Amino acid sequence: KRYGLTREQLALVAVKNHRNALLNPYAHLRKEITVEDVLNSRVVAEPLRLFDCSPISDGAAALLLAPMERALEFTDKPAVIRGVGQAVDRVMITERDDPLTLKAVKEASRRALRRAALSIDDIDVVELHDAFTILEIVESEDLGLFEKGEGGIAVEEGLTAIEGERPINPSGGLKARGHPLGATGVAQAVEITWQLRGEAGERQVRDAERGLSCNISGFAANAVVIVYERGW
Repeated sequence: KRYGLTREQLALVAVKNHRNALLNPYAHLRKEITVEDVLNSRVVAEPLRLFDCSPISDGAAALLLAPMERALEFTDKPAVIRGVGQAVDRVMITERDDPLTLKAVKEASRRALRRAALSIDDIDVVELHDAFTILEIVESEDLGLFEKGEGGIAVEEGLTAIEGERPINPSGGLKARGHPLGATGVAQAVEITWQLRGEAGERQVRDAERGLSCNISGFAANAVVIVYERGW
């Protein structure tokens, strides 16, 4: 209510991520849905419906990490980790200064971008922890992709679509690619690597040179943000 976010805007996050998942052969839920499907699904915890929530998935993900000189022995297109930021917040949401702001996400993002010597405007593609549709919107704002209260409007206007100005979760996100818990953060890193290498197939973000992933736990009591860049 404070920011005027609508139920339809929340639903559009799910619709977008399911649409992206159709282009991802590794996605759990490769099924297109509509705003009406989301709004008509059963209530889990008002205002969230069943289709606002990610599944718990079986899955695995892996990365090969190496110094640049070794990485070039395996590929001529290495993705470089430019910066990593980690931060924590109070576990109890009721004890936080503002329950609508993910303080750990803001601080982890600030640290990662500072270490990378980049700004959020330098980022071409983003993978966020959208266990619930509201999280994609709030995280996008707290990362600085959009001003507070504008994340829902951005989704509505198509800015977060694969072809939009701020592509978010081209993989389908946790919502539709799936949420294999311990493997989720690595899966985000794999997707960003594919995007930077131009290997994401039909969901490829055009001219993606830098990416960012944000993974959280305990409703953002802990957050890790990683900034990536092409290494060639």
